[in-house]
Amino acid sequence: MGEHVRPLRECLDIIAAEIAVSAERPRREAERMLMEYLERDGLWLITHQDEPLSCDERLWEWVARRKAHEPLEYIFNRVSFYSQLFYIAPGALIPRPETELLIDRVLEAVDHDGNFTLCEVGVGSGAVSVTLALHLEKATMIGVDISEDALGVAGKNIADFGLEARIDLRQSDLLANVPETIDVLVSNPPYVAADAALERNLDYEPDLALFGGVTGMDIIVRLIDAVAERQIPLFCCEMGYDQREAVSAIVPEGYGVKFYKDLAGLDRGFVMTRKDDR
Repeated sequence: MGEHVRPLRECLDIIAAEIAVSAERPRREAERMLMEYLERDGLWLITHQDEPLSCDERLWEWVARRKAHEPLEYIFNRVSFYSQLFYIAPGALIPRPETELLIDRVLEAVDHDGNFTLCEVGVGSGAVSVTLALHLEKATMIGVDISEDALGVAGKNIADFGLEARIDLRQSDLLANVPETIDVLVSNPPYVAADAALERNLDYEPDLALFGGVTGMDIIVRLIDAVAERQIPLFCCEMGYDQREAVSAIVPEGYGVKFYKDLAGLDRGFVMTRKDDR
């Protein structure tokens, strides 16, 4: 679109109209773009609607990318999760608000001052492991992922939070490269069925982190098998809204399971506990 001087309100109108094809709330996303571009907050935006703006190609490139359904988080390389800002890039799944509930379930189930080993399978961006490390200062943390790209993003976030000595990152297919005894297993695994119809913005996110086989249960089944085989005392896991029955059917002998719902009232995860540890 080139560089032109326009009032801020006009820039907002133009951006909102351009991204309406891909954004559920185009006006709000247009505001976020200008806040990011101008390095200003929402109040400044509201009180400077007539401010003349010279918008260069960087802003219009962002608009074009969002119009093509690329998520804002990848455009800005930043995502908010559990009241912290994390680096994010293609190759790692964008952390969702629903996964904050997984953090809550873990923190409810463990001793915050305990000295135990916690492993996250599918560390992705590292947001979950970093958040848990900040709350569980005595825990030994291991984060694994099969994806080198994801491990690169996680490594940057772990370094940004100064947690390199606390979180041991490893490339691994589930627990193959984790010989240690695990006290707590945490995962937001790929659980989308192979034939699921997804929003176009998910085209930008890694298939490895999304799809869990024909029914979406492949990785969850393998993780539950590992929990039973290794007698892991506590397993906290996110799942699809329609997978409660399938998970219930494969709870290992000697374990109990409790399911939790997301803010929309849909089944979103479970906490599996070895009965003699309850």
